[in-house]
Amino acid sequence: MPVLARPLGALTVRELTHMIRDLLQGASELQGVWVRGEISNYRRHTSGHLYFTLKDDTASVRCVMFRSKASRMKFEPEDGMAVLAYGSVSVYERDGQYQLYVDDIQPDGIGSLYKAYLQLKARLEAEGLFEAALKRRLPALPRRVGVVTSIKGAAVRDIINIARRRHPGVRLVLCEVLVQGEAAPDDIVRGLEMVVQVPEVDVVILGRGGGSIEELWAFNSEKVARAIRACPVPVVSAIGHETDFTIADFASDVRAPTPSAAAELVVPDAEETCARTIVLRDRAKQAVSRMLAEKRYALGSLVSRPVLRRPEDLVNERRQALDDLLKDALSWTRRLVENKDAQARSLVGRLEALSPLKILARGYAICSDASGELLKSVRAVDLREVVGVRLSDGRLECEIKGKTAWNPGGKEEDGGAR
Repeated sequence: MPVLARPLGALTVRELTHMIRDLLQGASELQGVWVRGEISNYRRHTSGHLYFTLKDDTASVRCVMFRSKASRMKFEPEDGMAVLAYGSVSVYERDGQYQLYVDDIQPDGIGSLYKAYLQLKARLEAEGLFEAALKRRLPALPRRVGVVTSIKGAAVRDIINIARRRHPGVRLVLCEVLVQGEAAPDDIVRGLEMVVQVPEVDVVILGRGGGSIEELWAFNSEKVARAIRACPVPVVSAIGHETDFTIADFASDVRAPTPSAAAELVVPDAEETCARTIVLRDRAKQAVSRMLAEKRYALGSLVSRPVLRRPEDLVNERRQALDDLLKDALSWTRRLVENKDAQARSLVGRLEALSPLKILARGYAICSDASGELLKSVRAVDLREVVGVRLSDGRLECEIKGKTAWNPGGKEEDGGAR
């Protein structure tokens, strides 16, 4: 094959890429196009831009959604989510690849607002914000009822009318807030914080009339849900109609199907309260009467006891018992001393009987040599040796003139001169 010479008009890669970009951007059918596919490789960059791939069974396309567009998203895309992406096709020059620059994303088959609602509900529920253990009981007879709502809707009129009809003595504290629009969540949070600053407000109704999911969206805000749980008094949610459920309903202590029902729950009926008070009063009287009768009977039983009629008898009886105890103690002590004295005398007698002095008194003597050692044998002394003889009444110094020793047979042995 012959080698072709390089034409003078050859395109650079940059020029080629620009031409392709211009062709794509110039194709009206590729600008403002909706693309259906499944999200994969989803990534939210620290810059706030979203990067992902849209794919179907046979193809895929790279997508990017810049922060300015992504910040307006009502829900968070996820891998595996079927969506409709709206945007324009162009070329990313560095990689030389075409990609879809996305302006908006809608869940395929489910609205974006509803998808965002489900995501937030699942996240807060997993966090434990909706736990039944966190729910607080409503006061039986509130002193003041805070109402956080718009003053222009029918909801506030229904609450006021029903509250006045049920119990004119319960005072309402109205805090006007926005209940629709982008500024509504912050305004609702402010209203919840302000209304509880009024003294004696011990329950709050948060409400508005019915509407579409877009109109009720302010009550699907995470900040509103957290403000409800942070409120120091119980919160009753009364948002929309009976079939409308918002995040605020799950976060509140009690959900009322309508604002009118909320007023019914919070404000007690005056006639029922009076009737209940009468019943409780009668029960209290009966209980007090029974208690007094029991106490009178008990008091009568105590008064009839001898100890209360003649208390000095009990004192005298105790005194006599004390004297008897003292007498017994002295008698026991005396017997103990006598027994010990007898034992001591017996021991003294036994000791005296064993005393060497007693033996000496019967005519015996104790002999010792010059050094004071006792003599136990005649063989221990010699003739003319001086020995000491201890008698019962004194001591003798004797010189041995002779000695006689007994042999084992009992015969005498002459030990010397006598």
